[in-house]
Amino acid sequence: MNTPRSAVDRLLDDGSGHRPRADARRNVERLVVAARGAVAEIGVEVGTHEIARRAGVGVGTFYRRVASREALLEAVLHEVLAEIADLADRALEAPDPWAGLSDFAVGYVRLRAESCGIGEALGGACGPALDRSLAELRQRIRHLVERAQAAGAMRTDVPWQDVAFLLAAASTGPHTLGMVAGPQQWERNLQVILDGMRSARPSPLPGTPPG
Repeated sequence: MNTPRSAVDRLLDDGSGHRPRADARRNVERLVVAARGAVAEIGVEVGTHEIARRAGVGVGTFYRRVASREALLEAVLHEVLAEIADLADRALEAPDPWAGLSDFAVGYVRLRAESCGIGEALGGACGPALDRSLAELRQRIRHLVERAQAAGAMRTDVPWQDVAFLLAAASTGPHTLGMVAGPQQWERNLQVILDGMRSARPSPLPGTPPG
């Protein structure tokens, strides 16, 4: 399996094969780190000035180093989706198919819960730019689900498409009906979902109920 290119390498690849100057690479690395943080907190609508501010560079430097805000965000989201795909690949190698699926689910939902932008990207907010990465991730989820079902560890009446929506549903907002969610609310949600998918006895819930 080929190792996916990092966001920095994607942005520095101008097709010439020339190695970029060290200062250029450092600036792009700072922009990528800043963009990842901004996308997580604000979402994919984050502006150029905010990313540049977080990176400690001027807007002029921003545009000297990357073609556009869209190009930077696309590279960052491809990088994060590649990390999620790597989680899935490692889960597929787990000796226990249910443990592999469960571990992937925890990592996947944690990313959705902690990153506003990843939730938006996975929901299709970025248009066709991420279509291939999303298709590859769908295939991995399908393999994880079918592997767990073939092992008799998961209900066979729950297709992998349902699982994709169930995992997305585990990440909720911090408030509902005048109540405030606890810090482990998404983990509680996910445990209920996993127990509902499983063919074995339910597991104890982590954390405490919302207050």
